[in-house]
Amino acid sequence: MVHAFEGNRAQTTTMVPVLRAFLDAHHLSDITVVADAGMVSEAKKRAIEASGLSFIRGARVPDVPYVVKVWRDTHPDAEIPDGHVFVQPWPAEPGDKRRDHTIFYQYRADRARRTLRGIDQQIAKAENAVAGKTPVKRNRYVRLTGAVKSVNRTLEARNRALAGIKGYVTNLPNPEPEQVIGAYSRLLQVEKSFRMSKSDLAARPVFHHTRESIEAHLTIVFAALAISRWIGGQQAGRQCGSTDRRITRPGQSDRHHRGVGGYVAVDLDSARSTSCRSASTWPSKAVRPRGVRVTRVRRRRPAPSLRTSA
Repeated sequence: MVHAFEGNRAQTTTMVPVLRAFLDAHHLSDITVVADAGMVSEAKKRAIEASGLSFIRGARVPDVPYVVKVWRDTHPDAEIPDGHVFVQPWPAEPGDKRRDHTIFYQYRADRARRTLRGIDQQIAKAENAVAGKTPVKRNRYVRLTGAVKSVNRTLEARNRALAGIKGYVTNLPNPEPEQVIGAYSRLLQVEKSFRMSKSDLAARPVFHHTRESIEAHLTIVFAALAISRWIGGQQAGRQCGSTDRRITRPGQSDRHHRGVGGYVAVDLDSARSTSCRSASTWPSKAVRPRGVRVTRVRRRRPAPSLRTSA
């Protein structure tokens, strides 16, 4: 199903009609919308709930959550275990037009390590700027009070306390942390498809002016996307990895396969074998297993024509 809306129509009025059309087409009573906090605003979330639908959404965490503070007060000398999930119910008030919400806060050690490393780098730059060693650039940790520069230690302490914690909110009844976090983690596949539709499949720009032509263009794009994802799933099922980025159009050069015509040949007979000899998923010799060969199809350059003169 492809829907196109006018450019001057607010996004808050486009999501619910698409969801309703999907429900009617597939005879469903409810679906769960999974989205990042930046993609679904509070207005969109209220519209989803007003329609009686479920959602899983990334939650913004501006301050240290209460359940995390309680845990740290109870365990003052202990580190939060990797993968630990804090659960914070958020029941609806009698006047609220929504269901009960549940917020999950997950701590990941690797996420905390990367966040703390970024904070250290930003603090070092802020200290150099305050000391006058480097010019003041855009840095959240540099606080300007008139002409006085200082390092915002309050913000630094808060961000260090939040390092490694990510929030998820849902209105599903009796949700499990694995269910909510797992569904949110699969958003990477959706984002990958949208990046592919915008770049490889050239969904934009649209050089059409009538609704029928625009919808036909988008239908072709998403049909090609569905086919490429299906092929990638078939290859991944044989432990060959995804081939989404290996499906190219004439004249397109892939960063791993730089042929004259930009074509990549996939031997389907070899792909069906258990040894996974489809070479398109092993782009370089450095990561290609022994015995796997890459097959390229190149356009032949036409032979020079011979001209005779009388």
